[in-house]
Amino acid sequence: MPRLLTKLLLAVCALAFVAGGFWFGLKLREGTPDEQAARALLAMTLPDPRGDAQRMDAWQGKILVVNFWATWCAPCREEMPGFARLQSKHAANGVQFVGIAFDNHQAVTEFSQKIPVNYPLLIGGGDARDLMKALGNNAAGLPFTVILDRDGKPVQSRLGRYDEPDLDTKLQAILQR
Repeated sequence: MPRLLTKLLLAVCALAFVAGGFWFGLKLREGTPDEQAARALLAMTLPDPRGDAQRMDAWQGKILVVNFWATWCAPCREEMPGFARLQSKHAANGVQFVGIAFDNHQAVTEFSQKIPVNYPLLIGGGDARDLMKALGNNAAGLPFTVILDRDGKPVQSRLGRYDEPDLDTKLQAILQR
């Protein structure tokens, strides 16, 4: 019996190690999205949780931080309060966060009642998923964040949780340009 328990414990540890390595690898996936994909992002119109159409180009001229997320995604939920704090901190400087959820309207509405954010949450569908891949997220993993400058040019994309201090540093560098 102890031998079986030891094997089981080793298997669980190995699985945790592999999963941790996979997650760590996802967190380090950064790049600069293609300009054509960034233009396609700004050309999108997506519904908000009430079903009202919102045009992404309404925020053109601002530094746009677009976060692809889902209510069921734990790292997505973890980073959103930090995004809300950064939205408050940098709004006067022309920074705008937008969340694009891969969820249904009801799930996003219920989520935003439990964890309110101060930036728009939109509902993404198949087109948004395809665009996310074109923006550099070939794994289609979540969360995925894209930053566009005031001219709509891509600055950075990141697959995985974006820590608040790291994003704050990135935004401050963009604001100083």
